[in-house]
Amino acid sequence: MTYKGRIVFAVALTTTLGFGLTACNDGDDSASAQESPSASAPAPSAPSSESPSAEPSDDASAAPSGAVAAPGTKFKVGDRAVVPFKYGTSKKGTVAVTVTAIEKGAEADMAPFGDKAKGMTPYYIRMKVENVGGTDLSYSSLRLRGKLDGGAPTGVILIGDLPGKCDNETAPRDFTTKGASYETCSLSATKTDPITVASFEEGDAYSDSPVLWTN
Repeated sequence: MTYKGRIVFAVALTTTLGFGLTACNDGDDSASAQESPSASAPAPSAPSSESPSAEPSDDASAAPSGAVAAPGTKFKVGDRAVVPFKYGTSKKGTVAVTVTAIEKGAEADMAPFGDKAKGMTPYYIRMKVENVGGTDLSYSSLRLRGKLDGGAPTGVILIGDLPGKCDNETAPRDFTTKGASYETCSLSATKTDPITVASFEEGDAYSDSPVLWTN
C-alpha cells in the first residue's frame, strides 16, 4: 500500500526564516503550494517529525539476545541492522532494516511542489524491512532521515513520497510473522551538500544517537 495523499515539508533556511509547502497528488500530477503565515509562528500543517504515527521504541525485548543494533552504530549501505520498532499504541516488535541505496534524484522531480522547491535536490533512501520479532506489524510504516556527509542535518523535513520515484510503502497485511519482508523508500531533500547518510533516530535511545548507514 502506497501513501498517495498529502506531502508536506518545511525548510529552515536560518533560525528565523522558514516556510511550509504542501503538494497534493490526485493521480493527475497536479500540485499546489501554500506558504506558512509567518516565520515566527509554527505552521500547523508542518509536523516536526517525519512519521507522526510511527513511534519506534527502545524496548528490544522482542529481539533475540544481542541482535539489536546499539545506538550510534554505523553501517554501510547494503548492511542489515536490527532495531526496535513500535507503531501506534499497540504494535511493537523488532525489524531488520537493510538500506539498499541512497539515490540522487533530479531537481525536476520536485516540480509537483511548485516554485518554492526550486533548488532542492531529492534523494531516495531505498530499503528492505524484515519482521524479526514475529509480532503483528501489519500496515505499519517506517521512515529513515537523510543526512549530509558526517551526519549533519539537511535542514529539510519531508512527509510523504513522490509516486513513481520514491514510494513510501506501508507493511502488507501479512507482515505478522518472522521473516516477512517488504521494500519501501524514504524521501529526503537538500539545497546544499549531497545526502550520503541514512539515519534511524526514532525512540528515546536513538533520537540522540541514531543508527546510521553511509555510502
